[in-house]
Amino acid sequence: MPATTHPSPASESGEPFVSLYRRFRPTKLSEIRGQPHVVQALRGAVAEGRVAHAYLFSGPRGTGKTSAARALAKALNCTRPEAGEPCGSCSSCLAIANGTSLDVRELDAASNNGVEAMRDLVAHAALATPGRWKLYIVDEVHMLSNAAANALLKTLEEPPPHVVFVLATTDPQKVPLTVRSRTQHYEFRLLGADTLHELLAWVRDQAGLDLDDEALAVAVRRGRGSARDALSALDQMASSGSAAEVRPELSSVLDALVEEDPSGLLVALAALVEAGWSCQQLASELVDDLRQAFLLSLAPELASASGPERDRLAGCAQRLGLARVVRAMEMLGLAQVDMRDAPDARVVLELALVRLAHGQLDTSVDALAERLHRVEQALAAGVRARPGPPEPTTQVSGPEASGSLARADTARPTVGAVRRQLAARRQGEPVEAGAGPAAPADSPVPSVAAPPSATRAAASPPTDPSPMPERDAIVEAWGDHLLRSLPARAKALYSPGRFTGVEGREVLFALPGAGYLPRCEEVRPIVEDALSRHFGTPISVRLVVDESAGAASRRRAGPAPDPADLGDDDFDPADPGEPVERESLAHSRILEAFPGAEEVPE
Repeated sequence: MPATTHPSPASESGEPFVSLYRRFRPTKLSEIRGQPHVVQALRGAVAEGRVAHAYLFSGPRGTGKTSAARALAKALNCTRPEAGEPCGSCSSCLAIANGTSLDVRELDAASNNGVEAMRDLVAHAALATPGRWKLYIVDEVHMLSNAAANALLKTLEEPPPHVVFVLATTDPQKVPLTVRSRTQHYEFRLLGADTLHELLAWVRDQAGLDLDDEALAVAVRRGRGSARDALSALDQMASSGSAAEVRPELSSVLDALVEEDPSGLLVALAALVEAGWSCQQLASELVDDLRQAFLLSLAPELASASGPERDRLAGCAQRLGLARVVRAMEMLGLAQVDMRDAPDARVVLELALVRLAHGQLDTSVDALAERLHRVEQALAAGVRARPGPPEPTTQVSGPEASGSLARADTARPTVGAVRRQLAARRQGEPVEAGAGPAAPADSPVPSVAAPPSATRAAASPPTDPSPMPERDAIVEAWGDHLLRSLPARAKALYSPGRFTGVEGREVLFALPGAGYLPRCEEVRPIVEDALSRHFGTPISVRLVVDESAGAASRRRAGPAPDPADLGDDDFDPADPGEPVERESLAHSRILEAFPGAEEVPE
């Protein structure tokens, strides 16, 4: 829809059109937006009569440096000032506003950077003027040559009593130190997105422009903190009636990037190129959008996006993730460099975007690290876990026990376990906990009972619907930090073992010998609590016996459990801390091969 503006007196009289940034230039210090530190200092100096002889205004373009200098000239020569502000209606204020005042002289140092121009300025500085103060506004003062700056130094240091110098620059680092040391330096800052949006909304209402908030948001982005640039963009949209003429619509490209849709991304890019946008400009605008998303993720107060566009980019940052946003900015930045010398810049941009949308095509280290990170997050969250009820535990006895082991919790008893069972039967004592119950007289092989945790799990099925992590995730967390965080006794007892699998709501932990069972059972709640707190779901540990775990632990570089850490003097001789003699091992196997045989002491 074409924009409409209220006709101004200037247009009715046939005068040429005046752009928005000139029509709405601040005329008073209080009208300057986004620079409260400068406004407060200058108003206080004028009101209290502490005006310095020279000022240096520095800052980016379009932040109000020249406007502040003119407003200061008005306030110094106004016949009816109020609280350091000019009235704006006296003859002096009107003459300065119209550019006809003899009290103010503006000089562009970019085109008058020679010695002769400075000598002429110095020669006329001592002449009197109609007003109380005579102001010299020197714009882009960093463009002065060394000879011209040296010619101005003496007058700048000790000007006539009625002369005030206001130097303006966009690059204060190039201003000679001898000049900077003779001035009061005020730094102008870029306008924030909210401040710039309020300014554009006020101008829209005052000028009667038919533009919506989305157009204002685009103008704010184009301004990049500069009021003049933002008003110029707003002027362009008012003339064309569309924000698409100022900045390409990249929402479809970003959506395809988020959805990892290379086909849709290429179609959206082709539509923009056919509309007349160059690949270099599209890449630059995409980097700017991604930068806004990056800032909205880490420091929202620094982002210049406003209105509906701010919400859209914030959602895009959340869906993409910080890692992908950073990598996209890096790849598009490299593509911008490559497009300068490429025969076809569009091919370079398309390849970069397809690599971002299709992660398998990008074989860089950063891309592989990102894919690995996503896999680790999925494993840690237990996304691929398959929860289910625990399988029933059984005891293997009889002829089947002499064959292969069907499960880890029915492993063959160790030498120490067999000896304790035989000794207990001969003496009529109860069997030691963890070594298995005493076998009846007709039982051919003593069996190892399931731990209490397994019995409890079989009796009461789990009710927590939270997914269980997989074994690989548990092993990774256990080796990284969970084992090290356990108390000394628990760490020493559980160091030789390993996790063998996940069954329902339980994890199977294999111990190298039956002698570990009673001691590990005592500290099992500590291990279960550590696992549950780490994965955020209740986890039970079922202790099983697997002699292969002892062989694996002896091959590792870590030390064997320390009996002092275990707090038990009668450490099981069958544990990995003390090797089993070959003769004892053969003796145990003979007893197992001949059921019912008893050991006769010599």
